[in-house]
Amino acid sequence: MKKKTDSRRSPAEVLFSLHESCGVFGIYSPSEDVARLTFYALFALQHRGQESAGIATADGKTLRIFAAMGRVSNVFTEESLKNLTGSIAIGHNRYSTSGSSRASNAQPIIVGNETSTIAVAHNGNLVNAEHLYQELVELGYKFNGTTDSEVIANLILAAPGKNWLEKIRHTMHRIQGAYSLVILTPTELYAVRDPLGVRPLCLGRVDHGWAVASESCAIDQIGASFEREIERDEIVLINGDGVQSFPGDPGKRGLCIFEYIYFARPDSLINGKLLYATRQAMGAGLANEHPIDGDIVMSVPDSATAAANGYATASGLPAVEGLIKNRYVGRTFIMPDQHMRDLGVYMKFNPMPQVLDGERVVVVDDSIVRGTTTPQVVKMLRKAGAKEIHMRICAPPIKHPCYFGVDMATRGELIAAKKSVPEICKYIGADSLGYLSIKGLLKAVDQPRENFCLACFTGDYPIPVQLEMDKLGIEILANKRSEVCDAMEDD
Repeated sequence: MKKKTDSRRSPAEVLFSLHESCGVFGIYSPSEDVARLTFYALFALQHRGQESAGIATADGKTLRIFAAMGRVSNVFTEESLKNLTGSIAIGHNRYSTSGSSRASNAQPIIVGNETSTIAVAHNGNLVNAEHLYQELVELGYKFNGTTDSEVIANLILAAPGKNWLEKIRHTMHRIQGAYSLVILTPTELYAVRDPLGVRPLCLGRVDHGWAVASESCAIDQIGASFEREIERDEIVLINGDGVQSFPGDPGKRGLCIFEYIYFARPDSLINGKLLYATRQAMGAGLANEHPIDGDIVMSVPDSATAAANGYATASGLPAVEGLIKNRYVGRTFIMPDQHMRDLGVYMKFNPMPQVLDGERVVVVDDSIVRGTTTPQVVKMLRKAGAKEIHMRICAPPIKHPCYFGVDMATRGELIAAKKSVPEICKYIGADSLGYLSIKGLLKAVDQPRENFCLACFTGDYPIPVQLEMDKLGIEILANKRSEVCDAMEDD
């Protein structure tokens, strides 16, 4: 059956099912061009979101912001960066997990009243955003967009407390879900991580200042030194007095395991471990759990490259590049014609028949989500001459949707929720299919099970969730409210 296309996604996005969460960055450095450093850091975090990008700065009195749709290199110019003056900055790359992809939902988000103004950038997803949105609207708060991030910003503004620290902590007691936040006031920078620690956040030192980022690769990008990861339920305050830490009362751990499998860059550190080595261990685990008599090992580039190398080393088979990735495929507003739709993954990959012809090929990939892309990859490799195709997947079967900042799929769209492994193997057209087990995955990351959210595999969510949550929930509420107001005006 032909898959129904989601009209909210671009043609390129529809082809490739698993999408990143957002990237956030913040810096306090009176001696640096903070807007430019934030630009470079966002460039390093581009893999976490390609829909929009934005930077806000503070000079002690005033907040300035520039945000627009598109990738970092397309959004900012010399002129826009020059106008972002100040000694503090925060930045954001967005992939929409709450609210549609439009300019009014680009971040950072600035909110304020007669006495106070703040800017907020958010990576994650709240599970109680709709209730809080309705509460804030009834209190008279105005919304320019339809994201849970704007809900967080207005909650902080509305919260009781004699300073921003107290307001932020009060807000943390009210919001539920995943959130790594960078918050900008005219004179201070705050970094906040949720009690579960679902999304990563780290601290680095720059000349005469400090920086925070979703991943350590952004700290490296600007020539800063990595200091540590921000802890669960911790608030970090950075101002003219330096860095102050305000620990909270974290509950059980819930770091998203997909940060290890797919989201974070392989040159980033999480929990003190380089992700490249961890992904190599996943590949080695696949070779041990699902050995096969093959000739060559290749990855579906780029996220599975390290795992393919690990599989090759453990199995003794040579690693090759069987697919070349077109690195310039991304969001496009030019609709492909039917011919290009039929070609599917050829928009993103080009096979090398000289490498594949007559070979028994072990193909390592990070995950199978909807099962829309993998059959096209298998078909492409067979057309290029592969004699046998054996798929090996780093993630265990994904049977449940994510509600904590990943636009994955609904349960009805997840192929492993409907089919057994042999059925999936037949569906994708492979000669064999092997998934890394949860036990094997945890061995590769070398940490205990209780450190992670594994809900997409097990259905055991770290906090209760509404199982039919809609990423456009706030947008639906806003539209209904607008319709009611229009009807009242007509009366």
